[in-house]
Amino acid sequence: MKALIVIDMQNDFTTGVLGNPQTAAVSGNVAAAVKKFRRAEPDGLVIATLDTHYENYSETQEGRNLPVPHCIKGTDGWQIVPEVKKALGSDCKYAEKLTFGKYDLPDLIGRDTAVDEFIVMGVCTDICVISNVMILKAAYPEVPVRVIADCCAGVSPESHENALSAMKVCQVRVDESY
Repeated sequence: MKALIVIDMQNDFTTGVLGNPQTAAVSGNVAAAVKKFRRAEPDGLVIATLDTHYENYSETQEGRNLPVPHCIKGTDGWQIVPEVKKALGSDCKYAEKLTFGKYDLPDLIGRDTAVDEFIVMGVCTDICVISNVMILKAAYPEVPVRVIADCCAGVSPESHENALSAMKVCQVRVDESY
């Protein structure tokens, strides 16, 4: 079985307070890739992460280092981009995370689940995507991990490319498209 992991495709990271032209532009690519995955892998596992913060965000370490409240649970900015949410479907597993990487992502997947390949996409390549990819690589060292470049975007085009390069060095396959 293949597993598709969609990272933080939320309004605040695409068109909201932390969005940029690149992150906004990948929404359509992600929605199309999710639909294609669903057709090709009808029994595949689909997980979407949600960056999740609360009203006390400014009191957290992240809030002190990035003083831009975002992805506050229950707000419009916390919601998955509508076209991506629709593509994810009703059987998608959603995983809230309080930091860049979902440290217990392997538990959500199931450590005994026979995954042949992880396919990862989302935003931001240089923060949350790379963090979750490294968690997958550590938890499943013999399972290939593939990142889809045109379904990812970073804080800047340069940091996106740097993250893709770093993942390649860590034996992650980076494909231009899905």
